[in-house]
Amino acid sequence: MTLATLSQVLQPALKDGYAVAGLVTLGWEDMRAYVAAAEEEGVPVILQAGPSCRKHTPLPVLGAMFRHLAEEATVPVVAHLDHGYTFEECQQALDSGFTSLMYDGSRRPLSQNIDETARIAELAHSAGISCEGEIGFVGYAQGDASEGTDPADAEKFAADSGVDAMAISVGNVHLQENKEGGLDEARISAIQARTAVPLVIHGGSGVPVDQRQKLARNTNICKFNIGTELRKAFGTAMRDAVNRDPDRFDRVTILSETHDPMVAATRTVLKAFGGPSKNEPKE
Repeated sequence: MTLATLSQVLQPALKDGYAVAGLVTLGWEDMRAYVAAAEEEGVPVILQAGPSCRKHTPLPVLGAMFRHLAEEATVPVVAHLDHGYTFEECQQALDSGFTSLMYDGSRRPLSQNIDETARIAELAHSAGISCEGEIGFVGYAQGDASEGTDPADAEKFAADSGVDAMAISVGNVHLQENKEGGLDEARISAIQARTAVPLVIHGGSGVPVDQRQKLARNTNICKFNIGTELRKAFGTAMRDAVNRDPDRFDRVTILSETHDPMVAATRTVLKAFGGPSKNEPKE
């Protein structure tokens, strides 16, 4: 069994100069392909259950699925709650076998965000698992605009909340389909100068691949969340499978044909982040 906490995969990444992919799951087919790809690349992987996933599948079921995949895997697998918005939701994820809780208090005033996140961090740490928090607000394509992370706020949040990883807003946007614009490296440097906690980029699908590689190698960004990029790959693979034989109706047969294309697409994503024994330590 290679079930791991977030800290167990991010601390080595911080030390040795690579990042770990937080892959947004929507169902069995994609999460199984993600683990298969991670095994082929020989890197850890973070399986993430976000709000849309949880609307479709209950947390106890997701926890059992994640843990089953981890038990069969040869690489570390983290069972991660992404964007938990309440204490009760985080408690349920913990009770369902998750090994990492991300509490999103980013829309709250700083002091409230710190207090609420600290409560989740205490909950997680008392159970021997990890906690991720967010400071600054990462917006959405065609939705609410981002609010960039203030380095001074990041310093206080990291020190007072007790989080094991800190998501920041530095030009990243959720649900961005095109890799355009890139991240604000000056802001990243300013945040990193005042904190030592592993940093997280949500909305990683919108970050150019060469910048992902550079930041994974040279900064304290140790986790990139990838969702939209792989959702598009899954949609394309499923559409191709359906169109290949319009008379087929058995969904198991159709969905099984998404596996190999999803493994290939995921391996491409994972290659950008490096991994254990693939990089020299960060300077």
